[in-house]
Amino acid sequence: MIDYKAMATVKYHTPRLEIYPDRIRQNTQAIAGQCHRAGVSLACVTKVTAAHQAVAAAMVAGGADMLADSRIENLWKLRQAGMPGPFLLLRLPPVSRAAEVVEVADISLNSSLQTIAALGKEAVIQQRTHKVIIMIDVGDLREGIWPDKAAHLVKEASTISGIEVIGMGCNLACYGGVIPSVENMTLLVKTVDECRRASGLALPVICGGNSSGLPIMAEGRLPEAVNLYRIGEAIVLGRNVIDRSPWEGTRQDTFIAVAEVIEAETKPSMPIGDRGQDAFGGSQDFVDRGLRKRVICNIGRQDVVVDGITPVENGIIVLGGSSDHLILDVTDAVRQIKVGDEVAFFPGYGALLALSTSEYVQKVVIAG
Repeated sequence: MIDYKAMATVKYHTPRLEIYPDRIRQNTQAIAGQCHRAGVSLACVTKVTAAHQAVAAAMVAGGADMLADSRIENLWKLRQAGMPGPFLLLRLPPVSRAAEVVEVADISLNSSLQTIAALGKEAVIQQRTHKVIIMIDVGDLREGIWPDKAAHLVKEASTISGIEVIGMGCNLACYGGVIPSVENMTLLVKTVDECRRASGLALPVICGGNSSGLPIMAEGRLPEAVNLYRIGEAIVLGRNVIDRSPWEGTRQDTFIAVAEVIEAETKPSMPIGDRGQDAFGGSQDFVDRGLRKRVICNIGRQDVVVDGITPVENGIIVLGGSSDHLILDVTDAVRQIKVGDEVAFFPGYGALLALSTSEYVQKVVIAG
């Protein structure tokens, strides 16, 4: 736990996101070890931190086999920072940016023959070979072609100049919330085998998904043929993404959001007067707790997912927020909180994504 009192003389701005790369490196080491012992390579995902250089460097130091991101801009940041590749583009490439994708990414995930053809055309122009992983939908209903169409796509993609189809993959527990299982992993492996026979390609890479696949791997139920995972949240926040419980061998204090108190007043807990929609078109439910000490902090929905932060200190309740303000009930806080004080929070995944993206939040790297 950070001693914020001892840090009172250090001048940081608020709101800010404190980044602890040594802890992220420790988490990466733990998960890299678990993956490597299971014969699985590790693509560390930098997306949730907007490819922050300190986070990427910590992942590399912790044993990442490659770095992955969904944003082309973030891959440029990684390259320009001198990070070692290979670099994997996670979001399906847009045809309109095919030239840039080939230039910045060594590998991309794909499900469209039209897109692969555009990548191949640009790869020939740039005198490069662009590697492709074909995505299969095994039930989560996000990206990926249906298994019975996979062989045709792989066979056609294999004839495109400038393209090397290196394997196949899937995504789970994102859109549909479908959990990786022996059944859907076996379907992926079976589909790859069918595509090998149809195309004559080796297809050495079988990507079993994201952080949600760690439990089945840890339980020893992952099919041996699956040999790549794309891991983000389990590393950066130390969480089992199935239920957000702590993941074995990891820390959860890798990031801390800090905001400053700009008002502290005792007020009723119920609004007074006729009510309509709030600024975001919603209607909030209020609980009548009588008069309570409430504080407002200088961070809001433009910077963070208000429902996705947990106060570091006991006794503080997050009531809600507007675009620019975070409202807290501090009646039962362990200290007297006044204007000018700082309040710290542990961010969840969505909150960390917003904090990392917001230009109004200062990013502070703290060693140790």
